[in-house]
Amino acid sequence: MFGHKGTLLATVALASMAVSVMPAMAEWKPDKPINIIVPWSAGGSTDQVTRVVAPILEEALGTPIVIVNQPGASGSIGTKAALDAPRDGYTWTANAIANNATYSVTGMIEGTSINDYFVMLHVANVPVVSVNADREYADFGAFLEAMKTQDVTIGTAGVNSSGGMAMAAIKEAAGGEELMARMVTYDGGNPAVLAAAAGEVDATTQLATEQTEMIKAGKIKSLAVLSDKALEVEGLDPIPPITDWLPDMPVAPDYFGVFIPVGAPDEVYETVGKVWEEKVMTSPEMMAYASERGAVFDPSYGEAAMEKAMPVVIAEACARVTRGEAVLDPSEIGITCPAE
Repeated sequence: MFGHKGTLLATVALASMAVSVMPAMAEWKPDKPINIIVPWSAGGSTDQVTRVVAPILEEALGTPIVIVNQPGASGSIGTKAALDAPRDGYTWTANAIANNATYSVTGMIEGTSINDYFVMLHVANVPVVSVNADREYADFGAFLEAMKTQDVTIGTAGVNSSGGMAMAAIKEAAGGEELMARMVTYDGGNPAVLAAAAGEVDATTQLATEQTEMIKAGKIKSLAVLSDKALEVEGLDPIPPITDWLPDMPVAPDYFGVFIPVGAPDEVYETVGKVWEEKVMTSPEMMAYASERGAVFDPSYGEAAMEKAMPVVIAEACARVTRGEAVLDPSEIGITCPAE
């Protein structure tokens, strides 16, 4: 192809020079407000943490960040609205990553997967089993026995919420059909927790971040955290791990974050990723939120975030199959379930 070695070396040198003088990717300078659709009601775990991170992003990007609460259908209505919006970088969404990754598996949003987003994670959350303060359950063991013999009501934000998935996992670990517990669905984690505090339902399995205020106020009492170690929250006694009663129950924290649908100009993701790394991942406000609310501050973005989140994504997608809730095989969106 080349006449001699000198020509090849010259060509390589010219190519290298061309690469070295190419301009860096342009910085994105948004010129109108950015909407972050929170597909749950105000006050829930997703809403809480998004309202902490939004001012950090707003200051760094130099444009208003507007939180839009659009609840319904276990978060799928607001999520679909974000996916259907113009892919220009001005409409984002926020959620637990396992939700976005499994909506198509449960048939709530067709043709979507986690690959439809640029992923930015901030905290990992864990569900807590809590009961109304007037219910006379000494510990989770007593509550578990009650669920086997009584019509116990559990408030959650729906089957695809963290609370709903937690309740399904407890049923599975405890023998499935043996439990008589009945799930009552609300339009978000906060209404579900308030229902438990008011005695409208017996208990809730929503996230610790949604429950801490009511626990501290003595309106509900925590019995167990869905973890293999106790949960430490400022101002509260340690919450014992559910594995004290269900030792073989698989547990994994759920990662929450902000997601930008793919298809926007590359400089959007480049700029926001840099802001996430420099401002959010070092944020004292985010660290304080996690410490006070019982979350784990564990931020990442891009490929690192996808790698960190995949264990819970795989676990939740495949659990849908095991529980008969899947209408789509996870393999169709690139998720391989482990062989039984």
